[in-house]
Amino acid sequence: MPILSSEGYVASILVVDDERSMREFLEILLQRDGHQVVSCGEAEQAVLALESDEFDLVISDIRMPGMSGMDLLDRMPELAPSTPVVLITAHGSTESAVEAMKHGAYDYMTKPCAVDEIRLVVEKALEKRSLSDENTRLKRQLRGRTGSPELLGRSAAMQEVLGLVSQVADTRTNILISGESGTGKDLIARSLHGQSDRRDHALIAVNCGAIPENLLESELFGHVRGSFTGAVSNKMGLFEAADGGTLFLDEIGDMPLALQVKVLRAIQERTFRRVGGTTDIRVDVRILCATNRRLDEEVRAGRFREDLFYRLNVIEVKLPPLRDRVEDIASLARHFIARFAGELGKGVRDLEPEVLTQLERYAFPGNVRELENVMERAVTLANTERITLDCLPDTVLCGEAAAPRDRLPPEGTDLNQLLASYERSLLQEGLRRSGGVKKKAAALLGVSFRSLRYRLEKLGLDGPDGSGPD
Repeated sequence: MPILSSEGYVASILVVDDERSMREFLEILLQRDGHQVVSCGEAEQAVLALESDEFDLVISDIRMPGMSGMDLLDRMPELAPSTPVVLITAHGSTESAVEAMKHGAYDYMTKPCAVDEIRLVVEKALEKRSLSDENTRLKRQLRGRTGSPELLGRSAAMQEVLGLVSQVADTRTNILISGESGTGKDLIARSLHGQSDRRDHALIAVNCGAIPENLLESELFGHVRGSFTGAVSNKMGLFEAADGGTLFLDEIGDMPLALQVKVLRAIQERTFRRVGGTTDIRVDVRILCATNRRLDEEVRAGRFREDLFYRLNVIEVKLPPLRDRVEDIASLARHFIARFAGELGKGVRDLEPEVLTQLERYAFPGNVRELENVMERAVTLANTERITLDCLPDTVLCGEAAAPRDRLPPEGTDLNQLLASYERSLLQEGLRRSGGVKKKAAALLGVSFRSLRYRLEKLGLDGPDGSGPD
C-alpha cells in the first residue's frame, strides 16, 4: 500500500519495457522521487514479478517481443486486480489509446514522455490506488466491528465466547477455535481478524482437508519455477500472501504429519522456503486454526504433533453446539428468514409459535449450518407470511430431541400455554402424516381414538385435518 510522506506517495513501481534506455530513464526518475522500482525487459518477466511481489503501480510499454503490454494488461485482473497500469508507446494513436482504456489501463502516455507528465500521471495513479486501499480497509474495519448476525446470541454460552473473542482479538497470540461442524468457527476467525490491529491487511483462509496432500505444501509456502512437474512459474504461497495479516488454517486436524513439521518451523521462526527454493522468506503472520476434532486425542493417537499442538493452542475458543444455546434459535431463525425471503423474493415475515417450539426441541446435529438450511427450505416452501409446520423437514419434525435443560426464563412463563402449543403441534403433525384419518393419527400418537377426539375438541382442532370443526 502506498505510504503518504511529506514529498508524496512512496510506492513500489514495476517498469516493463524492452528498450533499456527507457527503463533506466524511468528508474532514475522514479527513484529520485523516493519510489522503489523494479524493471523488466519483457512482459513474461513482469508476470513472474507480479506473482511473487506486490506493486502499487505498473508502467508498461505496449509493443514488446513476445507478450505485449496489452496482453499483460489483460492478465492484471488475475495477477494484481487493484494495481493500476499506465501504458506507454512510441507508436501512439487515438485508436490505441481508446483500446488501452477499454482493456482497463489507468492512463496512456506517448514516447518521448516529458518528466512533468510522467510525474503527474504517476501521482494520480498512486492516489487512485491509495483511495482504493483505504476504501477496502474501511470496509474490513466496518465488518469487523459490526460482526455477523450468525455469531450474535443472548445465551450465556455465546456471550462467554464473544467476550473471550473481544479480549484476545487485538493480540499476536495464536488461537485454536474448536467446536462441532456447523457452529461457526470460520465466523469466529473473521471476527478475531476484524477486531485486531491486522484488519487493514489480508485474512487468508485455507481448508487443510480440502486440498490434496501433495499440493498442500505448495499452497501454503508457494513454489519456484521447475520445482516439480507443472510448476511453470514462481508462485506465492498463502503464508506469504498473509504477511502482515492473518492466516486461518481450517480443519488443521487433517494436515499430514510430514507437513506439520514445516508449519511448526514457519510459526516458530516466522520464516519458510518455497517448494524448490533455497532462500528463506520472512513473514509476520498471525495464526488462527480451527478443528472439529479433539486435537489432544489426535496427539495421543500419534496423528498430530504434540509440539505443534501446544504452539497453536495458546488460547482455545470453544464454540458451543446449537443445542446448548437454545435461547438463540429464535433470533437466528428470524435472521435467516429475513435473508432468504429477500434473496428469493418471498413475502415470508415470521414463523408460527409451534414451529419455533419444534425447532427449539430439536437437537440440531448440524448446528447453525443445519438451521440455516432448514430455514432456506422453509422459506422456499412457505405460501403465507408465516412458516408453518408443514414447511419443516421430517428430520426436524421427527428427529432426535435436544437434551432437557433449564429453560424457565427469569420472568417466568405460562406453562399451560406452552404445553397446549406443543400438544397442538403434535396433533396437527399426527393428522398430517395420517392423511386426516384420526384412527391412524391416534395410533401414531400412542393414544386411544376417544382421547384423541377429546384433545382435538379441547384445542379447537376437530376438523378432519386439524384445522377446525368438522
